[in-house]
Amino acid sequence: MNREIKIQEVAIGGKNPFVLIAGPCVIEGREETLRIAESLQEITSAVSVPLIFKSSYDKANRSSLKSFRGPGLERGLEILREVRKRLNLPVLSDVHRFEEIQEAASVLDVIQIPAFLCRQTDFVMEVARTGKPVNVKKGPFIAPLEVKNIIDKITSTGNQKILITERGFTFGYNNLVADMRSLVILKQFGYPVVFDATHSVQLPGGNTDSSGGEREFIPPLSRAAVAVGVDALFLEVHEKPDQALCDGPNSLTLKELPSLLSTLKEIDRIVKEG
Repeated sequence: MNREIKIQEVAIGGKNPFVLIAGPCVIEGREETLRIAESLQEITSAVSVPLIFKSSYDKANRSSLKSFRGPGLERGLEILREVRKRLNLPVLSDVHRFEEIQEAASVLDVIQIPAFLCRQTDFVMEVARTGKPVNVKKGPFIAPLEVKNIIDKITSTGNQKILITERGFTFGYNNLVADMRSLVILKQFGYPVVFDATHSVQLPGGNTDSSGGEREFIPPLSRAAVAVGVDALFLEVHEKPDQALCDGPNSLTLKELPSLLSTLKEIDRIVKEG
């Protein structure tokens, strides 16, 4: 059994039911972000699924120079701080630069290491030194067994608060494949495992100057991952994904979430009580 990680009042891992990490890919504005956070809180409260709110203040890894990146560090953290205070929700965001780590750590409950930085030793260790829970996105270019090296880097700083997120593996050009075996392998390292069901259906750079996606596969992959026994599910959600400024093609609509969570909760109960 893997260890339990506490994030505010949310417990991930151990024998706990699965947790939802969700929100829009990028902060598009204060009102939009608060509205989505409130909707997520209402939806998850209705089915008793613990929630960690996720959104990026700066998506520094967009396909094109013209792509929308978000409001930036200062304004973005201000909005996430308001979500945290008004709704009493733990918040997660990704950090891409050394210069932002300390300021981000003063607001975030979980610091996320982006997939494309997961092998950057100095960066990983600097994030770990904040002492905050660290969510590592497994790069789509590494095998699950290689994640043990990342864990060793983090634990070498004394930080044991680690989440590992699977988000698919590169499978040819502009395509990812989600291998459920990876979730089983990752669990053997003893830390909570998260499945990112939305980035796993992304088609990276599939539209040349932006990524495509196949959001119709989010529900079946989510069900499969929960059936494997993941500790948390990561979903990017939006009110109107087709109008989203980032990752719309691989985002789930808010209206689809209640029924999906009800199904996932039942699968999770059967698996973890079995």
